[in-house]
Amino acid sequence: MMRPKLKLSRHGRWVVPAAAVVVTGGVVAGLQIPSAQAVPLLPAKTPAQLLAMVNSQSKLPAFTGTVVETTSLGLPQLPKVGNSTSITSLLTGSNTIKVYYDNAHHFRIAVPQTMSETDFIRDGNTMWQWSSTENSVTKYALPAPPTKAEQPGTTLPARVPMTPQQAANQALAAVGTTTTVSVQSNVDVAGEAAYQLVLAPKDSRSLIGKIVIAVDGTHGVPLRLQVFAKGSSTPAFQVGFTQISYVAPAAANLQFTPPPGAKVKTENIGQDKTGASEGMNGQSDAGTGTYGSGWLTVAEVPQSGILPSSSSSSSSSSSTAPAGGSLGADTSGLANEILGAAKPVSGSWGSGSLLHTDLVNVLIVNNKLYIGAVQPSVLYSAVEHGAVANG
Repeated sequence: MMRPKLKLSRHGRWVVPAAAVVVTGGVVAGLQIPSAQAVPLLPAKTPAQLLAMVNSQSKLPAFTGTVVETTSLGLPQLPKVGNSTSITSLLTGSNTIKVYYDNAHHFRIAVPQTMSETDFIRDGNTMWQWSSTENSVTKYALPAPPTKAEQPGTTLPARVPMTPQQAANQALAAVGTTTTVSVQSNVDVAGEAAYQLVLAPKDSRSLIGKIVIAVDGTHGVPLRLQVFAKGSSTPAFQVGFTQISYVAPAAANLQFTPPPGAKVKTENIGQDKTGASEGMNGQSDAGTGTYGSGWLTVAEVPQSGILPSSSSSSSSSSSTAPAGGSLGADTSGLANEILGAAKPVSGSWGSGSLLHTDLVNVLIVNNKLYIGAVQPSVLYSAVEHGAVANG
């Protein structure tokens, strides 16, 4: 369903494609979502039947639950800043999320932290984001839903945390001739017997080995999504329920009124500043865009949108990079750590720095980041594409 504000295209906000789902949604190494060892008994289903079962969930049943997101990408230890929506927390933090879901237009997602909390409350065509630390509120005016039942997670602000349903929707978008679909043994997730649907890219340029979606055998709800790098038996990214109850949340959990003294601002979601719809393959006025499709999608993002800006992509040794960036109050040490882990690269496309992990590559060129779960050659092609698009 469901994330500081990054001017990506509407369809690719923050969590751009299924192939890049791990870059932004994540939370951290070492924390594993538990599952039972016994294999629960469920009626056998083919991959096609499981696909239909998940795709039929345009209307989820009401529920309340606890979700944990975890990421283990092999990044360097980064400075801690105590902000659950900062880039540090997204890449190396640990988030436990409380979900109160009545329907696609009425839900609450709470991200509790020590001595603070960040909440996202949707009430019809209005989304509230509240940070207890700053006592600040952002009111998002969402576009009216389409005539067909709206899939959870569409037309939402970029900061809304990821849930298994949202992650599954994005992964399933990659299903097609470029994807191998299969099933593996049933599992128990959050006390619910679940099927496992497996998606694997056919193109060797993807760094993803497979995506495994655990689907509730009774309700058809995605309970957990895991992303494995090629050759790895341990998920590099996973988001899943640790507890779920199929009961409607209390009305009080879905209501919100800005607290006294809160700073309130209003933003519109769904169109760019010119009034035109934002597209997938192209660039917005903010200089962002995506290239390629499916498993080979690459996101282009201004460096200032994610990291504190620096004088050049190779100046990782500088200690004077300004703090900030649109993803929270990270220190300049964060930029130094991330940029310091990147290695110089060059080619016919130009020169820059490459940050490599088992699952995600990030190319830094001219104060822009090219991000994808792809081999570096795909990023280099995206840079050439961007040079043409910008020219």
